[in-house]
Amino acid sequence: MPTALVTGVAGFIGSNLADTLLERGYTVRGVDNFETGRKQNLESLSTDEAFEFHEGDIRDADLMASISEGVDYVFHQAAVPSVPRSVDDPVTTTDGNCTGTATVLDAARKADIDTVVVASSSSLYGSSDELPKVETMPTRPESPYALSKQFTEELTLQCSEFYDIDTVALRYFNIFGPRQDPNGEYAAVIPKFINLLVRGEQPVIYGDGEQSRDFTYIDNTVQANVLAAEGDVTGEAFNVACGGRVTINELVDTLNELLGTDIEPEYDSPRPGDVRHSNADISKAKDLLGYEPDVDFEEGLERTIPYYRD
Repeated sequence: MPTALVTGVAGFIGSNLADTLLERGYTVRGVDNFETGRKQNLESLSTDEAFEFHEGDIRDADLMASISEGVDYVFHQAAVPSVPRSVDDPVTTTDGNCTGTATVLDAARKADIDTVVVASSSSLYGSSDELPKVETMPTRPESPYALSKQFTEELTLQCSEFYDIDTVALRYFNIFGPRQDPNGEYAAVIPKFINLLVRGEQPVIYGDGEQSRDFTYIDNTVQANVLAAEGDVTGEAFNVACGGRVTINELVDTLNELLGTDIEPEYDSPRPGDVRHSNADISKAKDLLGYEPDVDFEEGLERTIPYYRD
């Protein structure tokens, strides 16, 4: 079976992806510097003899060259996440995401790796009123994070033109599920809201709550990564989502219903860089990758809640 390298393996998406790859019989190498990844996410991985972990930074060229040798597929999940964080600290976001991606790709081409799949972002589309978002639309990045992901995506896809390497970029739409960090100023909305409601505290909505997101459960994202690596498509970007829309107000209502709580949110000013609506057209991924989201929004919440309750 193939050998895979997962960057950001201690992160929410990276650790879930590594679990699935091991279940499929892969040998998995993982790298993480624990700036945003968490050691507890590696607990299920560390007991598997087919898993090998390297603590370090993807900007370390020597490290990346060493752990890329003998690898078939690279799943590049490592990143400095969060739009608000990038507005507060554009230097760290740009360095981690842009220099980091260039280092990963350079090591991959030198090691003659077959395929690189990178995590891109729906933030590339910006706040255009046109819905759903289709891959042929012009990109309009409106934050340093979105700009860094545009660079990540375009540099990756160029590799399939310049070098003998297959590349795919996956534009993630609001991924959620177990292992996502619920704490901190820049935590994603679903784990943060679950954590607050379970504790009997009010969640804070930035804006009027009518902004909408195409929330996508982690298992769908893992499926897209595996299909992208094992398929024969190269030099393409794909939306990874469920193709639906849920407002933040609806999210709070649904969580209250599932948790058996009745807690009203607080409202605050909108945050700079946040887009108004996010909704994906996933027909390209269905047609070319065979992608089909297996878990819808509400089922994903039902699967996620027990993790945070525990």
